[in-house]
Amino acid sequence: MRVLLVEDEEDLRHVIEAGLRGAGYAVDAVGDWPDADVLLDLAPYGCVVLDRMVPSGDALDALRERRRRGWTTPVLCLTAMNEVPDRVDGFHAGADDYLAKPFAMVELVVRVGSLVRRAPARTPVRLRHADVEMDEARREVRRAGILLSLTPKEYAVLRLLLLHPEEVVTRSALIEHCWDEMADPVSNVVDAVVAGLRRKLGPPSPVQTVRGHGFRLSGSADPV
Repeated sequence: MRVLLVEDEEDLRHVIEAGLRGAGYAVDAVGDWPDADVLLDLAPYGCVVLDRMVPSGDALDALRERRRRGWTTPVLCLTAMNEVPDRVDGFHAGADDYLAKPFAMVELVVRVGSLVRRAPARTPVRLRHADVEMDEARREVRRAGILLSLTPKEYAVLRLLLLHPEEVVTRSALIEHCWDEMADPVSNVVDAVVAGLRRKLGPPSPVQTVRGHGFRLSGSADPV
């Protein structure tokens, strides 16, 4: 799931990026609203983490305008402005949640996860194909009932495959949905993650390689 972070304080932006990526999210991070406004028209996001006061002004004005046009992506306001009137203004402008600085990263991650699950176009909490099952609420994956320990990227790749069972998912689609803009689309990073995922799923591998195209989640073993 992709998250957009709007935070003008560079050091804090890097800390939040690392925390969200460590929780398995692809993160696009910018320092001001005009840059965020462009990205919001280019890619779907599961959540926006929005610093209220950015160089271009109070981001609530821009949020209010987007909500007026029917934009529904969940927004978490992350700000030092934490008086009751400030929070009320945030919710009236269209924010879904409000977290004051300073904050605990674990709480931010939990709040983002809650907003992502409440998004209008959210997917089912449980995804299943053959004997592979993913519980998104608990972020658990099992095969044949056995709990697996996946890295955040392995989890994200398997999730996309589970959303499109028996369909070919291209490497470019995996890059787009499971990595952020810093990923190198010509590197072998996808193949390395898929290889690790296959090892953890165990034989016979449900992840098939479709040569020249990408990967497919199937009920039969990978011939390679």
